[in-house]
Amino acid sequence: MTADPADDTRTRILRAALDLFAEHGYQRTSLRQIGERLRLTKTAILYHFPAKEHLLAALVEPLLADLERLLDAAQTQPTERARWTVLEGWVDVILAHRRPLGMLYHDIALVGRGDTYHRLITIAMRANDIIAGPDAGRRERVRAVQAVAACSDPVVFFTDVSDEVLRADMLDGVRRLLTAPTADAAGPPEADPAGAPVRPTDPAAAALAHASPPDAAPGGGAAARRRRPGRPPALGREQVEAARRMHAAGTHSVDAIAATLGVSRATVYRHLDRQ
Repeated sequence: MTADPADDTRTRILRAALDLFAEHGYQRTSLRQIGERLRLTKTAILYHFPAKEHLLAALVEPLLADLERLLDAAQTQPTERARWTVLEGWVDVILAHRRPLGMLYHDIALVGRGDTYHRLITIAMRANDIIAGPDAGRRERVRAVQAVAACSDPVVFFTDVSDEVLRADMLDGVRRLLTAPTADAAGPPEADPAGAPVRPTDPAAAALAHASPPDAAPGGGAAARRRRPGRPPALGREQVEAARRMHAAGTHSVDAIAATLGVSRATVYRHLDRQ
């Protein structure tokens, strides 16, 4: 059975659009450029996709459909099994759609023009509800949102890491997040240097409060325990590349990039100035 020529042309257009969006960004890619790459007229492209936004929606559609199928399957399962079905399946779906996800990340504002944005929000809310479980409190719901981010964001930042390695790292991170003791179970409050009691309000803060900094002397001691780890002074290579992509795409301010990467604005500016 031979392929439908119309379907073949549509597939070629989508493939070329994804390549060009990845190379130049959605905003800087025109339908004329896509046509030139395929030796098609702009009219021929408009026959299949009446507007450029339709290209973006079509490229994201397989990702959304796979996530919706995953959630539909998980909702028929018991709570704990459903939670891990979503988390493991979410990582697999995200890794299977790495390129469109990277494009979507940088052009997220454009998705809001159509129904795609509303589907994304609905999918995220469904995933959060399944992971948090029935009758979840605020803390469980916060952790659910963090878990979905842990199963998504690294794919954008670590583009040179293989699927196999990144999958293992992402699932290890989300398991640590969801199995970490809560602040209420972390033991008695410690005292800061001024003598005031301090109790971490989340698992990450608890880990930082009880951990000695990398340069602490063996055995720790009161001085080592009082030392508070700060923001990292520099960015890794993958983080620098991610920061530059976000800045070049114009979708994130320097403040937003700094918040995402957990560093100061000065650190972000320093790496952007090296371009």
